[in-house]
Amino acid sequence: MSLPDTLNVALVQMTSGPDIDANLKTAGDMIRVAALDGAQFVQTPENTCHMRFPATEKLKSAKAEDEHPALPYFSDIARDLGVWIHVGSIAVKVADDKMANRGYIFAANGDIAARYDKIHLFDVDLPTGETHRESAHIVPGDKAVVVDTPFGKIGMGICYDLRFAPLFRALAQGGARILTVPAAFTVPTGLAHWESLLRARAIETGSFVLAAAQCGTHEGGRMTYGHSLIVDPWGKVLAEGGDAPGLITATLNLADSEKARSAIPALRHDRNFNLVSV
Repeated sequence: MSLPDTLNVALVQMTSGPDIDANLKTAGDMIRVAALDGAQFVQTPENTCHMRFPATEKLKSAKAEDEHPALPYFSDIARDLGVWIHVGSIAVKVADDKMANRGYIFAANGDIAARYDKIHLFDVDLPTGETHRESAHIVPGDKAVVVDTPFGKIGMGICYDLRFAPLFRALAQGGARILTVPAAFTVPTGLAHWESLLRARAIETGSFVLAAAQCGTHEGGRMTYGHSLIVDPWGKVLAEGGDAPGLITATLNLADSEKARSAIPALRHDRNFNLVSV
């Protein structure tokens, strides 16, 4: 199957609150606007369905996959609009005391094309006094996921995964030319590292990077950074979302990935080495 020359993408930036239905409507409304504007692939951020504080409240309101309202909702939208939708992540209850932080890609016919459970979990005490213990209620994934689409292969990541370059290298070496990092980055780490890390992952792998983000202030006073980004395989920022809810769009020239990888064929130059302490 020959690939198209271009892909029109849109990223949804939002401020998810505690109400799942309200967040679904917000995301759905923006997806419809993006589709009317010509988007063929639309991505939403991590925690699209809801953000809760404390995390025990999120666990109480999380749904199992077979009863989660987000799946039929986004499936219907994808089918009705004829677009591919990447729901960055939702909280899926997998046990009485545990959730998965799970992303979904819906094909244009409404089918689920891929699932990805976030591998790397964010456990940190920030200098601001803010504490995160994602592992307390989240079960980490153990599978890196590359999904085949009419636009080529897409590799899936979520938020904190961004800091683990080997994951994205593996996805690229597995054929992905578009890498995804939907996120709910904190403000201090976002200011310091968000753009630099996203551009680095693009440059290292010769891939497009799509990173839809949460923004603003959420329940309990948690603040997220926003600044959703679309980055090309040479590290150029094609679109940036600022700090308010909204959409960003770009047209990806898909051949640019092969051009970047031909110019710097680092994905083919791995060598084994031994670490020596002296």
